[in-house]
Amino acid sequence: MNTLKTTALLAFLTAILILAGQAFGGRQGMQLALLMAAGMNFFSYWFSDKIVLAMHHAKPVSQNEAPELHAIVQGLCARSGLPMPKLYVLPAEAPNAFATGRNPSHAAVAVTQGLLRLMDREEVEGVVAHELAHIRNRDILISSIAATLAGALMMLARMGQFAMIFGGHGGSRDERGNGGGAIGMLLTIILAPLAAMLIQMAISRSREYQADATAASMVGHPNGLARALEKLGRYSGQIPLQTSPAASHMFIVQPLTGGALLSLFSTHPPVKERIRRLLGR
Repeated sequence: MNTLKTTALLAFLTAILILAGQAFGGRQGMQLALLMAAGMNFFSYWFSDKIVLAMHHAKPVSQNEAPELHAIVQGLCARSGLPMPKLYVLPAEAPNAFATGRNPSHAAVAVTQGLLRLMDREEVEGVVAHELAHIRNRDILISSIAATLAGALMMLARMGQFAMIFGGHGGSRDERGNGGGAIGMLLTIILAPLAAMLIQMAISRSREYQADATAASMVGHPNGLARALEKLGRYSGQIPLQTSPAASHMFIVQPLTGGALLSLFSTHPPVKERIRRLLGR
């Protein structure tokens, strides 16, 4: 069901992109924005793992340095048929984790020092299984596609702003009419980026629920992940994690806190709801 919902949301985002291009009246402008966004996200898809790991000062850990973590990951990979990812530890006290990489054969799982310190073995196993589930479900690819489409929409909106400021309308009068074209462009400038953001949020939340369910299936029970989520939800509001808003969607729980307004636009579903679904309550 989540896969179908994600596909539908991506299709809807594509449709918005096409309609936005028509509103601006320039197919060439739409194609240029799409190509620029695709180029940016192509670079991000191939190199985002190195960028995000460097951004958080992640250090690779060997089996000698983190024997229990390696044993947990090796066991989960053997059960799920996944290749062994590279393992990293972030020098942060806030408990959290993320997965990155373009596909299961080129993947990495990173956990914070705080997570290893605050979680027991079963809880660490649940968290790692969640991150492996993202790799198995190819969520990174889905996120890249969504980011490409949303990025193209943002670029179109900016092009529309410049066109409005300098008196251009991006197309001929015959194609769109005088006032109608300007109104349509103005509405698109305002609504298209908002729609892109909301759809990205919906896609991300949907994939989090699916990763939770896949992780419980990998481990054989939801108990460790449910307890880990409860701890993560509690400590994320107490111990800050230095990260970028652009990277916050990668973590197992939202690392940025800002009250009710930020929660409304969070890429993650509420922790309490995730635990409720995991435990079938």
